[in-house]
Amino acid sequence: MGKKGKTQQQKPIEENSNSREKKQEELLKTLGDFTSKDNWDQFFTIRGSDDSFEWYAEWPALQSLFTAQLVFPSSARTESSGASPLPVEAAADSILVPGCGNSRLSEHLYDAGFRNITNVDFSKVVISDMLRRNVRERPMMKWRVMDMTSMQFLSETFDAIIDKGGLDALMEPKLGPSLGNLYLSEVKRLLKAGGKFICLTLAESHVLDLLFSKFRFGWKMSLYAVAKESSSRNPNLQTFMVVTEKDFSTPVSEISSFVDEDSLDSHSDQVRKLCEALERERKVRSECSNGADILYPLEDLNLGAKGNLTELEPGRRIKLLLGEPGVSRFFYNAVLLDAPRDSGPFTYQFAAFLVSHMRADEWLFSEEEGQWIIVENSKAARLVMILLDSSNSNAPMEDIQMDLSPLVKQLTPGNCDDAVPIPFMAAGDAIKKKHIVHQVTSALTGTIIVDDVIYEKTDDAPNRVSPTKNVMYRRLVFQRSESLVQSEALLLTEGPNGISNEVEKNKPQVASKTRKKGKQKKFDSVTLLSPASRGEMKVNHNCLASSYHNGIIAGFLLISLHLKGSTSAEGMVKAVVMGLGAGVLPMFMRNYLPSLEIEVVELDPVVLNVAKDYFGLIEDEHLKVHLGDGIGFMTKKAESESEGKDSSKIDVLIVDVDSSDLSSGLTCPEAAFVEESFLLTVKSTLSEQGLFIVNLVSRSSAVKSAIYSRLKMIFSNLLLLKLEEDVNEVIFAVKTESPIKEDQLSEACEVLARKFKQENQEWSQWMIDASKKIKPLE
Repeated sequence: MGKKGKTQQQKPIEENSNSREKKQEELLKTLGDFTSKDNWDQFFTIRGSDDSFEWYAEWPALQSLFTAQLVFPSSARTESSGASPLPVEAAADSILVPGCGNSRLSEHLYDAGFRNITNVDFSKVVISDMLRRNVRERPMMKWRVMDMTSMQFLSETFDAIIDKGGLDALMEPKLGPSLGNLYLSEVKRLLKAGGKFICLTLAESHVLDLLFSKFRFGWKMSLYAVAKESSSRNPNLQTFMVVTEKDFSTPVSEISSFVDEDSLDSHSDQVRKLCEALERERKVRSECSNGADILYPLEDLNLGAKGNLTELEPGRRIKLLLGEPGVSRFFYNAVLLDAPRDSGPFTYQFAAFLVSHMRADEWLFSEEEGQWIIVENSKAARLVMILLDSSNSNAPMEDIQMDLSPLVKQLTPGNCDDAVPIPFMAAGDAIKKKHIVHQVTSALTGTIIVDDVIYEKTDDAPNRVSPTKNVMYRRLVFQRSESLVQSEALLLTEGPNGISNEVEKNKPQVASKTRKKGKQKKFDSVTLLSPASRGEMKVNHNCLASSYHNGIIAGFLLISLHLKGSTSAEGMVKAVVMGLGAGVLPMFMRNYLPSLEIEVVELDPVVLNVAKDYFGLIEDEHLKVHLGDGIGFMTKKAESESEGKDSSKIDVLIVDVDSSDLSSGLTCPEAAFVEESFLLTVKSTLSEQGLFIVNLVSRSSAVKSAIYSRLKMIFSNLLLLKLEEDVNEVIFAVKTESPIKEDQLSEACEVLARKFKQENQEWSQWMIDASKKIKPLE
């Protein structure tokens, strides 16, 4: 009876065991979402507290690898019989095992002599089971119910963090990298200096890409292969161990690979993809080590990769990446700049400066020298410049500010008041009202825009006409360089009392084709001008709205007066203008200087049509437009002279052509117009007292110095007009070898001033002021 009963009892036990194994296998297959807490609770409930589950590798395959990475207590000892190590005093190392599950890894480490081990899992079921299993035999081991992507430990708490498949579980391809990214950020935060992250992984490409990028700067990294076991649950898969060590002594370290590819199945897809990912990362690290700008993640900066960010360090410049999956909506390339020593006084201790996608490649924002200019103008002790790109450029600016605010707040110096909102700046227009009159696309120039605007009347805009009433301007803008106004003209309003264009005299003007459309300003809306409010508008060709245009005319008259040339001699003076723009400069020359015979060279026929239709350009016997390339025009002119086909010389040549490559540091003119070959051509085609005038726009001192040097090689007499905004410079090169001295210029200025005052034009004072600023180029 007993025997029979015993036999009958044994069968249900076997059936229960088989049933449980089947349920476990089914659960593993249907687990699907490895990030689901409920799924794991169910899984661990089925297995029970005494049935451990090992992912990837058992302790015998890991022991030698782990002992090489972890510092064992010197008092640890092993029985000669080969039994497990006897308990010893607590080790100094503090170890964290996130996503511990019911693996026996922590138990093996404890038995090897490591006592200060903290185990974390978000499953209450498994933590309760593991606590009961170890509370007596391993009383010093700690168990915590906690989400590994958001752990409640102080920063720099642990000497080592050991991951056995946890990262792989978080990196389900369909879920994206957000959870893995959050987890690794926690790992980096929790490790002490010199601490190690030991990660057991199947080394899939998407996992490696995240590991490599997250631990690229300020971390040493090594890679190992774990020996396969015959009893392995996945005999066809190779387990790898990635070890990273927190070390900011060198920005970028090479990855040390201890993987013997010959001993592995090198033809397997898994190993091949590992090698490809490793090779890609080595190339990236090599480029960084060879002097390429390093783009630091924000979290690495917060961990001290570039010093203490809570303190201002004069002259510090760091390129960084803002944003993370699951943390922000977008990613942003940015530059942190601490104002140089002896700067100030400062209006802000900290500010953010947004650069639009269309302007991000401009020299002013993409090159270091230009960025320091922005810092100076911002009046900020620390400026974070954010360069928007195509991924975020279409989002509303309010959304971008909201997305950026918590990110840039982490970069504020320690002396900033957290209650004070972060000021966001941008290159604004200071436009009060605007109306787009016309928009057209050209195959040569791209999108061309004509708009009518009224500017804000501000005290900090010294280069703008200050109106007694709202004065309207018509502007020509190329979308390829929206920061520049190609041409700008004052508009006349034809009302019931006739033409009105009332402006204050004795005020400087707008610097078009030079002014970056405005200064740093907080974001604001622009009121659109209605057609009714604009009335019947007409371009005023008897007044130049641009300060550099007035400078060109003032310099031309001043030098001509000194040379006793064009303005006092009889006969026509041949003038050539390279670059039509809206035609406002040649139209003013035609109206005010009737002795000029003007030829304008313009490459784009669409620009010519716009100038005629919207800016009132008129072609007649005094002003003609030649469609073609300016360099080719001058080359052909020089060849005709040398062949005796054309004996006429150019008396005045004005180059006012913008550059299509704003990243070069040279905004105006196009680089070819200041090359030595072109300058020699210019000199050969000028008359004996001919004048060459160049509108130069560059913030790069190196670029300007190079242009000065080339001009000095060709011309003996060079004069320079620096405008108040210190962006535009007008260079006057005189062909005559006789030197023009500063006292001679002063005498000519007095004569010119008397002439202007007699004429009593509304722009007379502007011309007088500009002529006084023209000095010999040193």
